[in-house]
Amino acid sequence: MRYFEIFISIHIIIIPDIARYYDIEKMYDVIIIGAGPAGLTAGIYAVRRALKVMIIEKTAVGGQILLAKEVENYPGFGHISGKDLADKMGSQARDLGVEIIMDEVMGMDLKREIKTIITRENQYRGKAVIIATGGIHKKLGIRGEKEFAGKGVSFCATCDAPFFKDKIVAVIGGGDSAVNDALYLSEIAKKTYLIHRREHLRAEEVRQKKLLERGVELILNTVVEEINGDELVDSISIRNVKTGEIKKLDVGGVFISIGSVPSTLMARSAGVEVNEREHIVVNKDQETNIPGVFAAGDVTGGIMQISTAVGEGCIAALSAYKYIKNHSRQ
Repeated sequence: MRYFEIFISIHIIIIPDIARYYDIEKMYDVIIIGAGPAGLTAGIYAVRRALKVMIIEKTAVGGQILLAKEVENYPGFGHISGKDLADKMGSQARDLGVEIIMDEVMGMDLKREIKTIITRENQYRGKAVIIATGGIHKKLGIRGEKEFAGKGVSFCATCDAPFFKDKIVAVIGGGDSAVNDALYLSEIAKKTYLIHRREHLRAEEVRQKKLLERGVELILNTVVEEINGDELVDSISIRNVKTGEIKKLDVGGVFISIGSVPSTLMARSAGVEVNEREHIVVNKDQETNIPGVFAAGDVTGGIMQISTAVGEGCIAALSAYKYIKNHSRQ
């Protein structure tokens, strides 16, 4: 009798917890990690294929586009804020039946036929997984960088350059992306500086030559100490690393282009292949090295634009649909 009572007690305590993690309602066709443009697009295309879809997002629906004060290069919207575009994308996904939850992924088991995603709040299973975790722009970590984001500080010249027409701007960085940003801005801004902490740029020599042809002024061996302004950026404090001299430089915009870090740590831990820059390696169908696991958007590298993310999200969703249907026939 005592053993029976113990069994009943264990049953009452443990079974509900097991049910919490293995409830059939927690089973999905496609689980998407990340609710930026790539993830939301993947969700829209997948749910329209009559798949049961869930998106898990750690911070806010929209991803990096929430940082864009204005978006003018996305087809169909001549002028829209990043937040409004994100809201429209999120609403469309939800209206079509995509389940979006706010939670943080803590672990993934991707190598089994049924994938398992462990979050802070629950555990979910899916037949296919799309990783759309994006990337994080590297920050300078200086005063004014956060305070003036969207108010003169930008991490995307392609997105925001038109707002700085006929203004004086500074690009921070020394690689190809920084040089490309400076070249692009030189066609729009009144004056463009390129500030790099070392004596030589890392970008291609051909592109460095174009900087001089375009009138971009190089400020080398220099770091930015502080971004200044009232409501908007009006200057930066810079320091020469060799002489120690500190001075102010009047600018109306600061473009920080020192690279980005893809959010791939969890994926790498689960066995997803990444390249030397830690971007997820995919083929033309957005497939990773693990069957049933796809990736889309900034997390794969390439041209980091909303349009690119949307395209990759679409391909990933259709590839996931094909994968699920092929496996259901086996």
